[in-house]
Amino acid sequence: MDLKAKIRAIPDFPKPGIMFRDITTLLKDGPAFAETIDQLYDYYKDKNVSKVAGIESRGFIFGAPLALRLGCGCIPIRKPGKLPAAKESVEYELEYGTDRIEIHIDAVEPGERVLVIDDLLATGGTAAAAKTLVEKIGAELVGIAFIVELDGLNGRAKLGGCDIFTLIHF
Repeated sequence: MDLKAKIRAIPDFPKPGIMFRDITTLLKDGPAFAETIDQLYDYYKDKNVSKVAGIESRGFIFGAPLALRLGCGCIPIRKPGKLPAAKESVEYELEYGTDRIEIHIDAVEPGERVLVIDDLLATGGTAAAAKTLVEKIGAELVGIAFIVELDGLNGRAKLGGCDIFTLIHF
């Protein structure tokens, strides 16, 4: 199945000059969504993943079904103020300003193997922060998975040579 054909392009969103890659057209297509999870599963099934960590919010959409298929737990990486227990946080740079993401300190046991997942790799700031968070709480990073990667933005450069798996490249 051509998953790339299932991604809708929306010009000038959220601002002029941006070509937004919309995953909702892939999600609404049951067979395409299933194929997406199948391909992720095929790549990670032999990598001894203990937990899948989805980055808020679209990483949750793919992380939960992938964790079920892998037979492991699923943990959220959230925006500030949404996790109720003790947490670790990392601040990271945006194009204009900074942002922060958080994870529960008890989300993993030391040495557990965690796969981070999000829908899109663009400049890599959020994914790099998630990588740092997972390592700060004592987990071993298996890799980072994305559905879509915008190759021209060179987000991989911020991820320090970790294993990156992307299904669709633009």
